[in-house]
Amino acid sequence: MSRVRVLHFVTGGFSGGATQVALQLVNAARSSEVIEPLLVLRRKRHTPKARLDALRGEGVPLRLVPGWSHLATIPALVRICRKFQPDVLVAHGFSEHLWGRYAGLLAQVPHLVHVEHNTRERYTSWRWAQTRWLARRTDRIVGCSEGVRQALLAMGMPPERTLAIPNGINLAPFVDAEAHPFAARTPGIVMVARFSRQKDHASLLRALALLRQRGLRVPLQLPGGGKALHRAPLEKLAAQLGITEQVQFPGIVNDVPQRLLSHQICVLSTHYEGMPLALLEGMAAGCAVIGSAVPGVREVFADGEEGLLVPESDPEALANALERLLRHPQDAARMAAKGRQAAFERYGRALMNQRYEALFLELGGGTNA
Repeated sequence: MSRVRVLHFVTGGFSGGATQVALQLVNAARSSEVIEPLLVLRRKRHTPKARLDALRGEGVPLRLVPGWSHLATIPALVRICRKFQPDVLVAHGFSEHLWGRYAGLLAQVPHLVHVEHNTRERYTSWRWAQTRWLARRTDRIVGCSEGVRQALLAMGMPPERTLAIPNGINLAPFVDAEAHPFAARTPGIVMVARFSRQKDHASLLRALALLRQRGLRVPLQLPGGGKALHRAPLEKLAAQLGITEQVQFPGIVNDVPQRLLSHQICVLSTHYEGMPLALLEGMAAGCAVIGSAVPGVREVFADGEEGLLVPESDPEALANALERLLRHPQDAARMAAKGRQAAFERYGRALMNQRYEALFLELGGGTNA
């Protein structure tokens, strides 16, 4: 039996988790004896050429299709499908899952998979109608967390073909987390997130100001990219709240694991999520974690045992949770240890790769006999 050919189609923007997950699955399959992968990126205006060159230099099987219009995207992807002849086409994220599956249908790809990476997307009534039409012609619809699966079911996706495969993280940078004792770490906060409407940095800044009123001057690091349109108002807010000297905006950094390993607390204040990889990394690093209780986050850990959940957009509740961890470090260390164990048991990339490989073999394993 020859290998099952799997084509992953995703945005070439590199700004979200969808591209990272697709790239990870392709890289994992490169050494597989049963999967032959291909990554196809929909080119965007800001797709970095240096990143593409680096991927090619690493040997990633990569093709590009134009992204200026779906009328250009679909025919180009059809041509690639007819040449590669995938057994399974995996269309990741919004709106690529539409154009990818249209191309798959036109190219007569035997099996289609839609992977949804968020609990909230920019669905119009027209795109919702297209999604439901395509769902009837799609073998599996995958949510990157149980929260996303529930959102898909609420949209009317077929329950018998809708499943959850949680995203996984690279655990390797965190295997020596126990060499960084909780008590020896900086009693400060790290929130790794891009600056966008989705993320709720503002509530965290307001919570920090409340802590200052309670006598707790806590350092905060906010590494992440994103547009100045979203970052500048937060820098202004920090100044208005009088906490500028406590807050660092380092931008995009290459040492996220080291920052997490040296701090006690990791926060993800957000309005919606698919699967919060940054929060999982905080857990794996042995941080005590706090997350907004939104779908995609609240399923990740046991509240009060492996971390703390707080209501969305509630600075006072977030301040209370932070104060609890800061004033009761032994309790925080206990939760951090349990959270780290959960991350290693449930959210490693190897487990994610195994689950997707099993799905691809289930769908395409009989097509190449």
